[in-house]
Amino acid sequence: MAIVNLPGLGKMIDDISEGHNLPPSAVKAALQEALLKGYERYRKAQILDRDHFSDDYFDNFEVQLDVEEEGFLVLATKEIVEEVTNPDHQIGLKEVKEVAEEAELGDSVVLDVTPQQKEFGRMAAIQTKQVLMQKLRDQQRRMIQEEFQDLEETVLQARVMRFERQSVIMAVSSGYGRPEVEAELPRKEQLPNDNYRANAAFRVYLKKVREGVSRGPQLIISRASAGLAAYLFENEVPEIQDEVVRIVAVAREANPPSRNVGSRTKIAVDTLDRDVDPVGACIGARGSRIQAVVNELRGEKIDVIRWSPDPEIYIQNALSPAQINRVILMDTEQRHAQVLVPENQLSLAIGKDGQNVRLSAHLTGWKIDIKQVKENEEQMEEDTAQAAEGETVEEFSPDYEETVEAQTSPLEANIDD
Repeated sequence: MAIVNLPGLGKMIDDISEGHNLPPSAVKAALQEALLKGYERYRKAQILDRDHFSDDYFDNFEVQLDVEEEGFLVLATKEIVEEVTNPDHQIGLKEVKEVAEEAELGDSVVLDVTPQQKEFGRMAAIQTKQVLMQKLRDQQRRMIQEEFQDLEETVLQARVMRFERQSVIMAVSSGYGRPEVEAELPRKEQLPNDNYRANAAFRVYLKKVREGVSRGPQLIISRASAGLAAYLFENEVPEIQDEVVRIVAVAREANPPSRNVGSRTKIAVDTLDRDVDPVGACIGARGSRIQAVVNELRGEKIDVIRWSPDPEIYIQNALSPAQINRVILMDTEQRHAQVLVPENQLSLAIGKDGQNVRLSAHLTGWKIDIKQVKENEEQMEEDTAQAAEGETVEEFSPDYEETVEAQTSPLEANIDD
């Protein structure tokens, strides 16, 4: 059999395997595909008629690597026919019977069709190299998809590698001993107070594993996701790990629309154990537990509130630290509520640039109108009776893109990313 020499084939496979974090078997498969494309280029150069070659013309060809001999063979499976009309797919019965008397019409034989070394040609070699690089990238994409698909919406440890445009390219790993792969932290997923210096380590939320053949890193990570805040509390609070305390919902605004407003998170927790204070468990002794989360999120303000099955109580808790006079459920089907607050609590209930009421609406899933009332009882009762017709000071609706059910609770949970 003729063989096209590839000096140092074994070492080349090992080097590519190590450099691209691919197993040798994947490198061999990519090399075989690339060499077959090179052979296709070689054959097409011999027959200039493009209409001669259909999309599946070379499906009966394969490349066989020989690491010991440091080269490759091209093999073709051909049908035995009486009269040959296409020599790439057929072989005459008379020719086959010269070496195999038992051959019959319709049988298939595998033949060595490897071209001579000099015939393979420079253009075919260039084609092989180009296709090899593309196949290696395809293999890497497939392996990353398989490795990280089940890790979506989990938290990984990441290390800053470099910067591309406004994105930070970070190295992440799927587990101890696993090779690092590149992940992209887009501008909108970054925290304003993070210092992304080279080799700095961060915990990140794996938001998405890209599919297809898109350029750049396949993994999209986030420091601004509500899922990261939920994970940090789970990691710091043993009662959450033991499922004594449950995270019902999280609403987060890591990159507020106004520069005058800082990052803020509201998290609703609950428990079925009457002897456990879920809010106190999350805060910890002298605020130690919540402080650890605040430090990881670079000073972000965090409100931990008690969830309640009663919407009036839940909305009132969500608007903390503002003191609320009364919550009126205007339309339970449309989840529309009106909140009456004293004059001195109005700005606190709304929050700077509306952040407090906006997050409360996202957290509870209710559209919230805030109305100012006078503090004396008589005026308050009158305003309460006419609340549906009164002038609205602020109105916010929980119109946000993504709702995720908290895995720690069987209750409905809205986690705003």
